[in-house]
Amino acid sequence: MTGQEMRRALTRIAHEILEHNGGANELILLGVRTRGVPLAHRLAALIKSFESEAVPVGSLDITLYRDDVHLRGPIAIVATVLPVSVNNYRVVLVDDVLFTGRTARAAMDAVMDLGRPTNIQLAALVDRGHRDLPIRADYVGKNIPSSLSEVIQVRLAEIDKVDEVVILPEAGTSPQMSEVGR
Repeated sequence: MTGQEMRRALTRIAHEILEHNGGANELILLGVRTRGVPLAHRLAALIKSFESEAVPVGSLDITLYRDDVHLRGPIAIVATVLPVSVNNYRVVLVDDVLFTGRTARAAMDAVMDLGRPTNIQLAALVDRGHRDLPIRADYVGKNIPSSLSEVIQVRLAEIDKVDEVVILPEAGTSPQMSEVGR
């Protein structure tokens, strides 16, 4: 995906979120660290431009909720940031790549430990398939079928100085890979 294709996909996702939820009232976007956070901010900016209503945006660190945390060695934990309580809010988890579903499951567990939302929805810029768990995104920018040996890498200007989505031929090709795309 090019930067322009990413912008179009995010615009469509923002519209779909508003349509599905009947507007922006009692909605919070939680970006899954790392690349889900800037995507959540972009979606909030788009929603505000459509509705003239600001949607709270937070960031979610799921490190300790991952089922492979014991395999990763030393880990850095970053604070989860909530601008409002998730209680009685419709939470939209925002992530860059949906692959096995394990990150989404960990994110849902983290949210449930933070409170009792009205519901939890999932937005992913890229869905590459290959689920290990019965999880699907409510909002998808683009479905990109890939082999298990390939890596989908989302690059964002806020982190990587460029907006693009690329397919790498095999894991380990780049040290800047999104953890989710592996």
